[in-house]
Amino acid sequence: MVDLSTSNVNTWCPGCTNFRLLDSVNLCLSRMIEKGMKQEQFAMAAGIGCHAKTFDYLNISGVYGLHGRTIPLATGIKMGNPDLKVIAFAGDGDTYAEGMEHFIHACRFNPDLTLIVHDNRDFSLTGGQSTPTTQQGYKSKANPHGEMNPPLNPIRLALAAGAGFVARCNARDVEHTAEVLEQAMNYKGFSFVEVIQDCIIFNTGLIVLDKMMHKVNNKNLKKAFTLADEWDYNSRKGKIPIGIIFSKEKETLGEKLSAK
Repeated sequence: MVDLSTSNVNTWCPGCTNFRLLDSVNLCLSRMIEKGMKQEQFAMAAGIGCHAKTFDYLNISGVYGLHGRTIPLATGIKMGNPDLKVIAFAGDGDTYAEGMEHFIHACRFNPDLTLIVHDNRDFSLTGGQSTPTTQQGYKSKANPHGEMNPPLNPIRLALAAGAGFVARCNARDVEHTAEVLEQAMNYKGFSFVEVIQDCIIFNTGLIVLDKMMHKVNNKNLKKAFTLADEWDYNSRKGKIPIGIIFSKEKETLGEKLSAK
């Protein structure tokens, strides 16, 4: 296995599931390198948040960005050098709050990059405030009365916006997540992978969701919407599909531009 670690001191909280997700990314890229890719062919963009520290611990080129601006930064990297495999690391607040407009239009425009969303359903780095996917009733110092609004369903939103590759993973399942990420990285177009994880400091207790998860591999759009509706990001009962929820080839942004 190729070692993609760095010498930087890791400052994630002990026990954070970001460690497991980083293991999955390392495993995915290592396998791709062993199959013929070169380390310098990968590049990343990162937002602001706990997730963005991945930039410090993963030994590939990249650029730190502004909060909510990870996707346009990654798109610019890809357009500047189409030969790169570009990964955008973002959080749920990063993507679904400040960066919502970029997320929707990336689904529409189809730039050839992979978006990995670390979804722990709170703004962990700044005190645990609610994000658009936070469950109702969640209390924090910023919202002592509890979250009153129902959470957003990003999987359904991505499908409605026209995304060609939509997946969801469990951060604790390193092998399965690595397999899904490799498929996402090899997909020609915008591949959206949401990774469900829990924050062990603020929005705790989400580990109960593991028992609700079941693996899928689907290419049918109608069924994809059905799978998306199996979990509303609120319930602790029912089923949560993980794996490939939808995949279909589409013309990429680069192909559209080169045809002009």
